[in-house]
Amino acid sequence: MADLRDLLKVDPGTLRLADIDPRATPGLPSKRTVGKDPKLWSAEAVADISTELGSYQEKLFASAKEGATNRRVVLLLQAMDCGGKDGTVRNVTAGMSPAGLKAVGFGPPTKEELSHNFLWRIRRALPPSGYVGIFNRSQYEDVLVVRVHNLVPDKVWSKRYDEINAFEAKESSDGLTIVKVMLHISHEEQKKRLLARLDDPTKTWKYNPGDLAERARWTDYQQAYEDALNKCSTEATPWYVVPADRKWYRKWYRKWYRNWAVANLLHQAFGDLNPQYPPPDFDVAAERAELSKAA
Repeated sequence: MADLRDLLKVDPGTLRLADIDPRATPGLPSKRTVGKDPKLWSAEAVADISTELGSYQEKLFASAKEGATNRRVVLLLQAMDCGGKDGTVRNVTAGMSPAGLKAVGFGPPTKEELSHNFLWRIRRALPPSGYVGIFNRSQYEDVLVVRVHNLVPDKVWSKRYDEINAFEAKESSDGLTIVKVMLHISHEEQKKRLLARLDDPTKTWKYNPGDLAERARWTDYQQAYEDALNKCSTEATPWYVVPADRKWYRKWYRKWYRNWAVANLLHQAFGDLNPQYPPPDFDVAAERAELSKAA
């Protein structure tokens, strides 16, 4: 398969979200190629990739435990409400060990967090060496929500793009791999998903009447996202835009292309890292012989 990153990567200064079809499936093999129902195939493919991610995760953890590396990985997800961040995480990380994951959701900052620089809470949430971190929202909230709601003056939030780039560059040079993904849904699809939450008693807890107020600011958010992605997609930490409307059957709300694409982006990042189990610092044959003789 071609490197999916080439198809989904944001080239700085050129992105227009309106030009990206939220129902598109870049890089997805055709039904003729896979020889079966695309939904079934992609579900199986995601499960297989997730299992491989689990193997990568274990090697990353093992190498760090022995002090051989300071490498760690963060999957950073941003999306409009109902973009599918939680579902993506459940599917993509299903094959990983929870013991090696550090998942963090960034909501409105606390009073203590507001007393510090906006990156303070992000630094505190970074995974330790050998771990995989999941960021549900991130430092980008401070150039998205903060901007749209005018929570700080323009001259404050407008400087944060450079601060974010410097922060990510520093962490990348210190062994952190950041996979930044925007799940891109349409205005129409968001409405369908909000209605689905109201129609399903098991989902109503996810609905917030404030979602309608946020939805009314759709255009402002799209512009804020465009600026953030264009200004903060760098060589070290590029942004990827994953179309996230796609569902194969009208009554299914699992976004199979979305899961497949994000799983592949994370898998390709791990492939570049290529973590390995550390060699033993003892004589394996001698230990086996001693253990064989033991009672």
